[in-house]
Order: sequence, then C-alpha cells, then structure tokens
Amino acid sequence: MIRRPPRSTQSRSSAASDVYKRQYQRRVHGKIYMSIDINLIREDKGGEPQEVIESEKKRFRDTAYISDLIELDKEWRKEKYKLDSLRRDYNILKDEIGDKKKKSNYKDKCEQEITQITKIKKDTSKQMTIESELKNKLDASLRRLGNIVHDSVPVSNSEGDNKIERVWGKPKEELKTNSTLGHLHHNEILQLLDAVDLERGARISDRHSYFLKGVTVLLGQALINYTLNFLSEHGYALIQTPFFMKKNIMNEGAYMSDHKEQLYTIAGEKTFETMNLVATPAQPLSALYYAEWLKESNLPLHYAGYASCFQINPPPALPLNKTEELAQFCVTKPEESWVVHEKMLTTAEEYYKSLGLPYRIASVVSGKLSNAAAKKSVIEVWFPGCGEYCEMGGCENYTDYVARGLGVRCGIKKSTELEKRYVHMLSCTLCPVQRLLSCILENYQTAKGVEVPKVLVKYMGGVELVMYKEELVQALVDKAIGDKSKAQA
Repeated sequence: MIRRPPRSTQSRSSAASDVYKRQYQRRVHGKIYMSIDINLIREDKGGEPQEVIESEKKRFRDTAYISDLIELDKEWRKEKYKLDSLRRDYNILKDEIGDKKKKSNYKDKCEQEITQITKIKKDTSKQMTIESELKNKLDASLRRLGNIVHDSVPVSNSEGDNKIERVWGKPKEELKTNSTLGHLHHNEILQLLDAVDLERGARISDRHSYFLKGVTVLLGQALINYTLNFLSEHGYALIQTPFFMKKNIMNEGAYMSDHKEQLYTIAGEKTFETMNLVATPAQPLSALYYAEWLKESNLPLHYAGYASCFQINPPPALPLNKTEELAQFCVTKPEESWVVHEKMLTTAEEYYKSLGLPYRIASVVSGKLSNAAAKKSVIEVWFPGCGEYCEMGGCENYTDYVARGLGVRCGIKKSTELEKRYVHMLSCTLCPVQRLLSCILENYQTAKGVEVPKVLVKYMGGVELVMYKEELVQALVDKAIGDKSKAQA
C-alpha cells in the first residue's frame, strides 16, 4: 500500500515552522545548495577524499582540482569561524551594554562599548563578504562532483562496454526492414496506416513536429492507460506533473548540468520567473517535496509519474521535441534504495514481458552516467527496423544527490551520524509513448497491417488488427515496381 505523508503529519511547532519558512525562502530566491555530502572530503569528519577522487576517475574526469577544493574548504571553514566569532562577540557586547544601561538607570552612555560594537559591525560586514565569496566558490566546485559511483558499475568510457545483465525474448530477425510489406520501418508503417502527417507538422512548427492521426492517437492513448493501470496494480500512486519548473529549482536538482542541451527555457519577465519546460518526469517529481522534511515511517513512496516532456529524442524513434512519458519514481530511506532499485527493474521487466517485446537489461558504464546517478540500468528493446536493441528507458538511483540539492530530508540525525539524513530518490522511465509506439509498430507488423498487443486490445475498443489503407499499399507496390524497372534499365 502506498503511503504518502498527509500534510497534517508534517506540521511543525511555531518556531520550527519559522525556520522552515526561512529555509524555503532562501531556496526560492535561487541559492544553490551542494548535492554531495561535503564531509566526504573532510578527513577530520571521517570522510575519505580518496574515495571521491576514485569515483571521479571512474567518470574519466580530471581530479586535480579536488586537492584545491579540499584546501578551499579548509580556508572557508577558517573564515566562517572568524565570522561566527565576530557575531558571538557582537552578541556578548550587546548584552553587556544592555546590562550596564539597566544598572545605571540608563545614565551610562557606554561610549567605549558602543565604539567597540560599531567596529565589530564593520568587521562583520567585511568578513561576511569574504566568507560569502569563498562559500560561492566552494559550492561551485562541489557542484562539479558527481555522485559516488556504485561498486557494481562497469568502469569504462565507452557505451559499447555496457554490461548486459540479462536478455528476454527472441528478436524477430525475420521482420528486418527491406521496404516490403511485413518488413517496414515504423515511418513507412505510419504512412501506410495514414497515421501521421510529417509535412504539415513541419510546415506550421519545425522539422521535428508532426500530426498524429487516427489509429496512432488511439494506440498512444491505449499505451498511456494501460501503463497507468499496470503501475496502479503494482502499488504506485498516480500523479501528473506540471509542464515547467522554476529554473533555480531545476538547477538545485542537478538537472541543468545533466540535461542542459535538452532543456527549453521560458525567459522570465516582471510577472514571472525564468522557467524550464520539463525534459523528464523525474525533474518535477524529485521536487515534489521540495525543502520538506518527511517522516521515515511514511517511506518508501512509489509514484507512477505522467509527464509531457519537451526534448529531442535520439534515434531510432521519430525525431521529436515533445513526448509523453510515464515513469516509476520512488522516495526511500537511505538504507533501502538499492533494494528498491532492483524492485523497480523487476516491475519494468514485467511490463515489457506483458507487451511481448524482446528486451535486455544493461548496466551503463561509469563514464556515461549523469552527475546525479550512482548507477543506471537501461532497458533496451528490439527494433526490427534497425536490427538492434535500442534504449527505451533507464532505472537510475540518485541516492541522496538530488534530495540534498533540493533539501528533502527524512528522520532525525542520530548522535553517531555526522550529517543530516536525506531521502534517496530513484527514477525509471517505463513508457516513452511515441518511442514505444514506434517499437510496437515494427514488432507487430504483418503483410496486412499491425496487430495490437493482447494487453492493449481492451484499451483499443476490442480492435486486434489495424489494417493498412489499400490505396497507400498499392502506391508502395507501384513505387517498388518502378524502382525495380529503373534498376534493370
């Protein structure tokens, strides 16, 4: 059963609520928070800087700057101590002035103390500038660090070295494309079904745009409804996301560095902040509990996220700038995230088995992980059109990396722990609708049309076979004859 903490259980005392509001306001106004635990580079706090260095080496990055980062942290801590000391001296002196004035019935002007406190104010102002500049440099350097790579991740910088974990189903080699009926690319299938208008879509928008028509609209909606029902039956709470997010929150979730080339920006004006259109369901879902403190007794939380995503899709699917995606998204206690990672993968495998699509699971190499991911397991599905397994979705464990940046905490820090506890977040793209639609068209094609996967029939009004348009089939045959004649001439 899914347990989402009701708002009433997250109530705070008045004092705690004020602290929370101040924290939220700091975040809303764009301050960037670190995504990696800074204590990992502090030996005096039990950290092991070498572990961070080795993790960055696995990502095939230059690690020379980490030594400078450690020194910068030491320098900042010294300046922070000076600032804290000045503030402490100010408070002590302020209390002394108050006591003196009370004892003298406000006859003592405390001129010497006022001179001292005025100097402390000036020194504090200068020290705040010094500390703030160092803190900004420190935060910027920390944001360069990726999540700690999990030990099970294959170390390489080439996607060709992705480790195949398991394979299911037999690829339909007989469907390999040769532009004859039953052996078509999904673009050709769409044309024979009269199910897409690329020319008019490109005319009114851009070359990546199109109109979906008729059966593909129904089949796409069938996929959405089936996926939502499938995840609901597996204990996931349904949720649909906003279309865009505030840019600063997107940045705090570490998505600007990982997906910057995919993001569309809506420039801010006087009436609203700069926004980014979401590129994946994980982006808005990770910020669902932005700057909140969750009860551990309410974890884990499982969501079936449905999002309209604005991005450029890789081949072999149609090039798109707007897709519909459904994903699993989980929020867990730190000690449970790797168990949940495997459960999410198992659920994804059950989903593709139910659709009858041959797939394989591969562990992505360390050099191709996003900054936020400690591990990514990709789901690759067979596309007869290109004769290859192509990525359909991926299950990523962000551990506390994203939650730390967004300030999503859980539980109470124990006396034996050096750092606050943050939730772990995981995401698994299950159904990128248009890409999966392309895959189904190729795998379920026949000489007469496209069979509807059994699990989707009831969502298609009982239709089991979608027939090609006869006149379009004849045009394809005539073209093939013409091409053959030209070749023989």
